[in-house]
Amino acid sequence: MRLGLRLLLGFFLITGVAAFFVLRVVVDEVHPSVRDVVEDLLVDTANLLAELATDDLARMPEGGTLVDSPFARHVQDYARRPVDAQIWGLHKRSLDYRVYVTDRHGRVVFDTGSGARPGELGRDYSRWLDVGRTLKGQYGARATREVLEDDRTAVMFVAAPVRRGGALIGVLTVAKPMSTVQPFIARAQGEILRDGAWLLGLSLLVGVGVTAWVVRSVRRLRDYAQRVQFDRLLPAPALSGELGELARAMEAMQVRLAGHEHVEQLMRAFTHELKSPLTAISGAAELLQDDLPAADRVLFAGQIQDQSARLRQLVERLLELSRLEHHPRIEAQPLDLVALVERALAVGAARAVQAGVTLDWSPGEVTTVRVRGEAELLALALNNLLDNAVDFSPAGAVVRVALTVSPEAVGLSVRDHGPGVPTYALARLGERFYSTPRPAPDGQPGRKGTGLGLAIVRQVMVLHGGRLDIANAEPGLRATLVLPRG
Repeated sequence: MRLGLRLLLGFFLITGVAAFFVLRVVVDEVHPSVRDVVEDLLVDTANLLAELATDDLARMPEGGTLVDSPFARHVQDYARRPVDAQIWGLHKRSLDYRVYVTDRHGRVVFDTGSGARPGELGRDYSRWLDVGRTLKGQYGARATREVLEDDRTAVMFVAAPVRRGGALIGVLTVAKPMSTVQPFIARAQGEILRDGAWLLGLSLLVGVGVTAWVVRSVRRLRDYAQRVQFDRLLPAPALSGELGELARAMEAMQVRLAGHEHVEQLMRAFTHELKSPLTAISGAAELLQDDLPAADRVLFAGQIQDQSARLRQLVERLLELSRLEHHPRIEAQPLDLVALVERALAVGAARAVQAGVTLDWSPGEVTTVRVRGEAELLALALNNLLDNAVDFSPAGAVVRVALTVSPEAVGLSVRDHGPGVPTYALARLGERFYSTPRPAPDGQPGRKGTGLGLAIVRQVMVLHGGRLDIANAEPGLRATLVLPRG
C-alpha cells in the first residue's frame, strides 16, 4: 500500500472514530437536555398557576370541586384558545398543558383532561409521585409513559404546592406530553448529524490536503535522492520542518561524498595521465646514462623536455579546472564578443602558423555583439577550443571561427577539418581526462590528450549560464559556445 493511501486511511480512521463518538454523545444528550428544559419551564408554570388557584381553592367547601370557579374557567379558556405559532420553521397548532388540582388529601378537584377521563374528578392522586411528594413538602415530579415500551409517549408531570397562610391546602400539577417537543428534538439531532457530516467531509478534505502535501514532500525528497546518484552537487529541495532538515542533511552528505569521490577519481585519472610522460622521461633518462651518439642524446633530451612540458601543462590545466569548479560566481560585465575573439585569434596565430594551419574568422556583417561575462574566462575557453582545433587539424587545413546571433543567444563556433570523433564519444567530450587520439603525421592515431581543455571550456560555460555544443561537421568537428545575450 502506497504511503499516501496509508496516511489518508489512518487520518480518516482517526477522524471518523472520533467524530462517531462525539456525534453519538451529542445526539444522545439532546433528548435529556430538552427534557430538563421542559421540566424547568413546568416548574415555573406550576408555581405561577398555584398562586392563581389559591383563592378559589381556599373558598372551595370540603368535598367540593373547582369546576365552576373563575380559575377553572380561565384555564379552560386557555385550553380552547386557537394558536398557530411558527417556531424556527415548526408549527405549533395546539396548547398542550394539562392542569389538575388536588385538595390537601390528594383528591382531584379540577382537571383539564377530565373531559377525556370522565372519572378523574374525585379520584385519589396521593399515590402519584407528583402529588404525594408535594403533600409531604418535597419536590414532586414524575414522567409516565402511555405506551410502556415507547419513550416518545412519555408525559412529564410537575407539581407545586398551593398554600394559604403557610398551610398546605392543595397541589397543582402541570403536565406536558414529550411528543409535543419531539419535532424540536428530531430537528436538533438532524442538524447536528448534518453539521457533523459536513465537518467530517471537511476533515477528510483537510486530510487529503495534508496527505498530498506530505506525500509531495516525500516524493521530492525521494526524487532528489535518486538524482544525486547520477548528478553532482544538486541543491536540496526547499522543504519545511523535519523533512527540510533531512533534505539539508542529505545535501551535506552528498557534498561530502562528492568531495571524496571527486578526489578519488581525480587522483586515479591524474595518476593514469602521469604514467605515460613519466615512463617516457624515465626511459630517456636511462638511455642517456649510456654512451650514445650525439644525435641520440639530442633526441632523448628533447623527449625529456617535451614530456616535462606535457606534465607542466597537465598540472596547470588541472589547477585551472579545479579553480573553475570551485568558482562561486563570476564578475560579469558587459563586453564586446567580437573584440574578444579578435584578441584570442591574435594570441593563437603564432601556434597556428607553426602547425601549418590557417585561422579563418567570419563575423559577417556583425561589428559588435554585447554579452555579459568575465573576459578572462571567455578568452580562456576560446583559446582552449582554438588549441584543440589546431591539434586535430592536418597541415594546410583551415580552422573556421564563426559568429551567429539571435534575439536570445549568441553562438561562437570553432570548426576544424580534422578526422572528427566517433559518434559514441561526442557525449563524453568535456569530461575530465577523456579524449580521442590526435592525428599523427603518418596518418596513424597519435597521442591522446588529457581532455582537460574541453572540461575547462564546459565549466566556463556553466559559470556564464551558457553551454558547450559539440558536433561532427563532416569533415571535422564543430564546437560552439552558446551564451545568453547581454
